[in-house]
Amino acid sequence: MRRLAPLALALAAAVGCGDQGPPPEDQVRDTVAAFGRATAAKDYQALCDRILAPSLIEEVRAIGLPCEAALRQGLEDVEDPRITIGRVRVTGERASAEIRTAAAGQEPSRDTLRLQNVNGTWKISSLGS
Repeated sequence: MRRLAPLALALAAAVGCGDQGPPPEDQVRDTVAAFGRATAAKDYQALCDRILAPSLIEEVRAIGLPCEAALRQGLEDVEDPRITIGRVRVTGERASAEIRTAAAGQEPSRDTLRLQNVNGTWKISSLGS
């Protein structure tokens, strides 16, 4: 019986660890990578529905454009966009990701994306600073 106790504790710890999912930094990286894929695919619907934070979408709507139309206008001429994710910092419900972007015919740039946790999902709240 004494041998089963350590085994039971190990199994309970393993199950408990599995419930937490990936660390927040990995979740932020996943969101930024999804942003890069959706941008390359010109999937403006995915960007607006799943990747951008409601606060950012509201800022775009405030200038009189639906989210998809604003993204189409800003990104339609971008060819072969690429994103490299650097340092990620998470502080509570906010995060930042240092990125390097490049596209055909454009100078590479370094930016910082800001993210916020919205109902358990990391979403981009600012596209660069």
